[in-house]
Amino acid sequence: MDLVAQIALAAGLAWASGIRLYAVLFLAGLLARLGYLALPTHLAILQHPVVMAVAGVLLVVEFIADKMPVVDSAWDAVHGFIRIPAAVVLAAAALGDMDPVWIAVAAILGGSIASVSHATKAGSRAVINSSPEPLSNWTASIAEDLAVPAGFWLAIQYPLLFLGLLLLFLVFAVWLLSRIWRQLRGLIRRLRPGWTQQRRTG
Repeated sequence: MDLVAQIALAAGLAWASGIRLYAVLFLAGLLARLGYLALPTHLAILQHPVVMAVAGVLLVVEFIADKMPVVDSAWDAVHGFIRIPAAVVLAAAALGDMDPVWIAVAAILGGSIASVSHATKAGSRAVINSSPEPLSNWTASIAEDLAVPAGFWLAIQYPLLFLGLLLLFLVFAVWLLSRIWRQLRGLIRRLRPGWTQQRRTG
């Protein structure tokens, strides 16, 4: 695997981990077992049957939880402490045969990429959940289900194209997060009088 392919793999794993960690773990292991992906030495463990089985079970649990409004936001809140550290490890492992300096850089950038993708996912779903109808939630969830394997496939097959699109995604995500934050602040301000009234009457 050449340098560009390794960098794209590290970035792809980090980006996808922030959205669907268990899906990308299972997908990477499956593609490696089928011979479509040559995993670096430090990531070869992903194709072990036990690792794939655990990732597969958690993939199904996450798939179901992510389709349930409010439950999905609670799941995202908990997994903010899981997805980002996992992305750090995966990104570093993808460059595990290189100079330790570059491994450290990969870990830092991997965590940063996962932080942005996770925050974008969790923040947008929190805004969507402020609407009582479930259709928008299901649409967003299915879009994420499709985006992760598509993006990961792109990282493997067309590394340079993926890295270019990832850069565009990060720029767009930073802009989107500022809008999401404003919407969430507005929602909190609207809900605050109701909370205050309940505390007074309680």
